[in-house]
Amino acid sequence: MEVIAPLCEEVAARHAAGDSVVMVTSGAIARGMRLMGLAVRPASMSELQAASAVGQGPLYRVYDELLASHGVPSAQVLLTFFDMSARTHYVNARHTLRKLLDWRLVPVINENDTTATDEISFGDNDFLAAQVAILLGADQLVLLTDTDGLFTADPAVDPGARPVADVRSFEELRDLDIGFSTSPLGSGGMRSKVVAAEMATAAGIPAVIARGTSPESVRTALAGGTVGTRFHPQGGRVSSFKLWLRYAKPAHGNLEVDAGAERALRERGTSLLPVGIVGVAGAFHAGDAVTISSAEAGGRAIGKGIVNYSAGELRQVKGMKSAAVLELLPRAADEAIHRDYLVLE
Repeated sequence: MEVIAPLCEEVAARHAAGDSVVMVTSGAIARGMRLMGLAVRPASMSELQAASAVGQGPLYRVYDELLASHGVPSAQVLLTFFDMSARTHYVNARHTLRKLLDWRLVPVINENDTTATDEISFGDNDFLAAQVAILLGADQLVLLTDTDGLFTADPAVDPGARPVADVRSFEELRDLDIGFSTSPLGSGGMRSKVVAAEMATAAGIPAVIARGTSPESVRTALAGGTVGTRFHPQGGRVSSFKLWLRYAKPAHGNLEVDAGAERALRERGTSLLPVGIVGVAGAFHAGDAVTISSAEAGGRAIGKGIVNYSAGELRQVKGMKSAAVLELLPRAADEAIHRDYLVLE
């Protein structure tokens, strides 16, 4: 409450100034843990989903009441992976959020953890925040944390860590020690915030990482001032789904492709067919993400995609033409990976 109250006050101030503000929160599981008296974050999916079910309503009620105390109406929105990846759901989610903003409400968004699984989740709400920013074409994305932005190393571990005020190219961050540290209640860390910033800036949206426990930092960040670490928009734009696929969707295997398939992917933007696959590694199911590597380049990764086949099926049909694949697997898709579900490095 001591963090959320001043945050809602600053959001209300921006709302009163005429801005449209969307909030993305990630505390449903943590709230459920507290209500259930759980000291350690559960490990099993069913326990995580149950904790989210317990905590989601009370969490939103806090935001709703705090915003209402400033005269700002809110709306709870729970999103899933499918809302971002399936075109119809994506458009519907955008229309709903835009209508709520037109009505001058503040959407309070969380992932629907009660139904999401490891295979169909954002993995962290920093990624969800970036996806929502991209979905709406936001003016900026503000990611709040418990430090004064990005540092050259973890300031809790390295007393010599220096703040990074400005990032214009993510190549600048290559040598920084951006760890995966998380709190006992959370699932993210600074790396997830940097990746979320990279996703947003790739879509032309500036991003800021700032201290969420400081009302002054929040106020300055929301107003577009200088605070924390500012990430500048990158050149060119990539679809939000492909940004999610590239940065947030975990790979469960690898497909090695021959030179002809690699050329077709790179030069003609085609789908990946079984005939071009020469090697299959890992244990994955249809709908999982896999990396794609080049046999000609010694296994160097060239892309990532969501497969239409399981690992076992692809081991059966790799190198086979489509007609032969359909004889062996009559209900199989033509493509191992459709071009709409594939992103190249």
